[in-house]
Amino acid sequence: MKVTLISIPVRDQAHALKFYTETLGFLKKKDIPLGGGNRWLTVVSEEWQDGPELLLEPAPIHFEPSRVFQDELMKAGMPWTQFDVQDVTSEYERLTKLGVAFSVKPTEMGTVKIAVFNDTCGNNIQLVQEL
Repeated sequence: MKVTLISIPVRDQAHALKFYTETLGFLKKKDIPLGGGNRWLTVVSEEWQDGPELLLEPAPIHFEPSRVFQDELMKAGMPWTQFDVQDVTSEYERLTKLGVAFSVKPTEMGTVKIAVFNDTCGNNIQLVQEL
């Protein structure tokens, strides 16, 4: 068994695609119309193009419990998921220059360094660097 797809809720797939590709640097992998303006829309890491796909899922638009859960995680400051990076401080500086808002600046926590940013799609995302 292996993980091939991870879903992240977004409220606007077009906006999410732009943020995840143009700002974060992911690559669009799949974009299949599903009807009703919805798409099976996935992105992958440029560094690991055969790795797990990140599904930009419009669940909060169609499923109220998903929207509520997403909102509550944001209010609590909890990340939806995390992305591993080689250097948290460098990513923090790069993304800050692009206008990305961070709620947690690079911080060492034991054997890792973390930072948390708002993906502009309703989620906090944690960056993690193993020390």
